[in-house]
Amino acid sequence: MSAAGSSAAEGGGPTGPSWLLDVLNVASVVLDTDGHIVLWSPQAEELFGYSAQEALGRYAARVMVHERHVDLVVKLFADVMATGQSWAGAFPVRRKDGTTRLVEFRNMRLLDDQGGIYALGLAADQTTVHRLERDVALSTRMVEQSPIGLAVLDTELRFVSVNPALARINGLPAEEHLGRRVRELLPQLDTETLDAAALEVLRTGVPLVAWHTVGRTAASPDDDHAWSVSMYRLEDGRGTVLGVAASVADITDQHRAAVEAEAARRRLTLIADASARIGTTLDLERTACELADVAVPELADVAAVDLLDAVVAGRRTSLGPAESAVIRALAVRADDEPDALAAADQPGQVARYAPDRLVTECVRSGRPVMVAQVKDEDLGHIAHSPEAARLLARAGVHSYLAVPLIARGEVLGALDLKRTRNPLPFDRDDLLLARELAARAAVQIDNARWYQNARTTALTLQRSLLPSHPPVTGGLEVASRYQPAGATTEVGGDWFDVIPLEDGKTALVVGDVMGSGIDAAATMGRLRTATTTLASLGLDPAVLLEHLDRITQGLDHSIATCVYAVHDPRLGSCRIANAGHLPPARVRPGRPPELLDLPTGAPLGVGGVAFATTEVDFAPGDQLLLYTDGLVETRTDSLDDRLDALLALLDDPARPLEELCDLLLEALHHPANHDDVALLVARALTRE
Repeated sequence: MSAAGSSAAEGGGPTGPSWLLDVLNVASVVLDTDGHIVLWSPQAEELFGYSAQEALGRYAARVMVHERHVDLVVKLFADVMATGQSWAGAFPVRRKDGTTRLVEFRNMRLLDDQGGIYALGLAADQTTVHRLERDVALSTRMVEQSPIGLAVLDTELRFVSVNPALARINGLPAEEHLGRRVRELLPQLDTETLDAAALEVLRTGVPLVAWHTVGRTAASPDDDHAWSVSMYRLEDGRGTVLGVAASVADITDQHRAAVEAEAARRRLTLIADASARIGTTLDLERTACELADVAVPELADVAAVDLLDAVVAGRRTSLGPAESAVIRALAVRADDEPDALAAADQPGQVARYAPDRLVTECVRSGRPVMVAQVKDEDLGHIAHSPEAARLLARAGVHSYLAVPLIARGEVLGALDLKRTRNPLPFDRDDLLLARELAARAAVQIDNARWYQNARTTALTLQRSLLPSHPPVTGGLEVASRYQPAGATTEVGGDWFDVIPLEDGKTALVVGDVMGSGIDAAATMGRLRTATTTLASLGLDPAVLLEHLDRITQGLDHSIATCVYAVHDPRLGSCRIANAGHLPPARVRPGRPPELLDLPTGAPLGVGGVAFATTEVDFAPGDQLLLYTDGLVETRTDSLDDRLDALLALLDDPARPLEELCDLLLEALHHPANHDDVALLVARALTRE
């Protein structure tokens, strides 16, 4: 009886026939006490080959069994009729067409309400019976011995049958399953999805194959397992839906291997991403931010990059067991974690971490520190203050990891990681990944640190060599700017100077040493000193450049460009000489700005080329602009276009000189132009 039929029968309603009897095709025959056939079913017609008209009234033994077994069958029939005990056995029968078939018989005595005695014979083809027996036996053995969990659920998704393998998987005896639903027995599984899938299979008849689920059962309540579940709709021979058959295979090992493989792939992807994203510049803060950005959210929910303050300053340091760590925060990253951000040291902030703090232990020992499950008492050793510990607790920090940043054998600082939203604690794989990230990033951070120190040194040297001048000197109002390059190797070559001379004259100088770095800055300092000394002698500008040319030739093959001008307020003129430099610009009230047409000359250090002095009018109110090529040259625009842009900005002779300097730098100096800029503007004053 089907599951659906069972439910109907329990309710007292009619049910459909079983298809199994149709498969067996059981024949029914009723005999009187003399052994004559009085009833003959259609199945008997098919089994023996005689129609009812041909069989009724005939002696059954002659119709239903082979002639050589007639005597035995007659005796057995007599015993059944005499004793009332049933008999069963198999005999060959000769059908009407002369063929022989082995038939299973079941014989029993019948009584009617008048006391009459009859015999009922049930017969079925033995081959069909044996085939069904084999099928049932095979199915039973396979179900019982299968290592795969098997179950049958009725149309209401209640367990009807469970094999031993599934009982072991679920950790419950098979009999406890019967009549109960999955969600009642296995609450730690995703039973809502399982039930929905089973109902869909029942509705559509489309199998669900190899659907994966993860959860826990009574067999292993503390560990997650993975299973592959398949479901098929069960129907009888007439298409009546009986329920759902389910197979469950434990694939925990494969699942864990796949998870580990995916984790390994993600780690490799993250490391590759880190290699591409960390160290794109030699800016220390940006490099630290790049490391924090890579770590969040793939590895942690909150990431901070901290360096020992002494390391930032370029000093090596080591901490004793009782020493605090003075740490400078470089970067912090947390997505939608305001409490965690508030608890962290902000970039640029310097904080002292006590000896018992975990980050202090990390930078002191040079080894990672991991607290997989953070307890309340641990927060005091993670945060730098009690208030920060309260914020971390409110943020839900439940796992902590700090790994040292080590480059060239020196501990620079630490990568500090926390988890709030990610429910998993840090584990050994996370530690390995964090160490790999820290190792790669530490080299980039160290490079940026040394770059920054070298750049600071070069800038300090260069700025110490540049003059500080009063805003008014002689008959001139003067303003200047120096804009360093964006990279250490490009610092150092540009300079300007304002040199008071006798008789109220003033020398104006702008130059550019070819090359870069500290060597260029040192050469610039030497040329500036020589220029100041030669200017005090009152030399003609061309003669002064000739002396500078010889000096430059002796400075390790250095080459420099230079413009030297001497303003004489009494004559209202400037005498100018050019050594391979860009032409100065003159601005005169009521006239368009212009580039002075001067003999360009050769750069200093080339040697053997004469210089020329040109005298130009420079009346009160006139402006003279001297500059280096970093102001106007770019890699994409023509120099003529850039010089035109410069002149277009000199449209207001009355504009304050300080404002003019800012305007020119903002409008003309491109951030991508990695070159110094020296700018000097002078306006002739009205003589009193």
